[in-house]
Amino acid sequence: MKPRPCDLPTNALLRSYREAGAYTDCYAAEVRAHVSHAQYVEAFYTTFVFRTERVLLKWLVAKPSTDAEAHRLARGELDSFAAWTVEARAPDQLLMADSVGRTKSWLMIAPKGDAGTRLYFGSAVVPVRGKAGRPTLGRSYNALLGVHKLYSAVLLSAAVAKLTKTSRAARTNP
Repeated sequence: MKPRPCDLPTNALLRSYREAGAYTDCYAAEVRAHVSHAQYVEAFYTTFVFRTERVLLKWLVAKPSTDAEAHRLARGELDSFAAWTVEARAPDQLLMADSVGRTKSWLMIAPKGDAGTRLYFGSAVVPVRGKAGRPTLGRSYNALLGVHKLYSAVLLSAAVAKLTKTSRAARTNP
């Protein structure tokens, strides 16, 4: 299943931001394998796509990160990674906040029995007070929203591909 926009699950850690008026989105895809939350988080942050983002973060905002740190983050041994810090964890979810606190990234799994695992990825952008005193995302966030949506689907697709490849390799090399 290709990543598709969907509603936030009722128990999503990201839901509090939606209820507070922040911009939120949610994408879901399924893999035909049993995937733990730690496997998903590690796969997500170590895909080629996200590694490219990590290189940019290293050079643009001096926030380097490694695959080993992604592994430790996934297992709950690390509370910061690249430009993010852990805001909340649950056994099936991870909510990260950027270093400024304006954007949030969220990862969640939902087992689908013998059918595999549903993977969720979502974001939140916390509004700020505009010149008129009303909440706004700001011009730059509004201008980049279309790119953000495309990039979210690409990130989730890359994680699905990596997890699918890993599960195939595990089945053929037990």
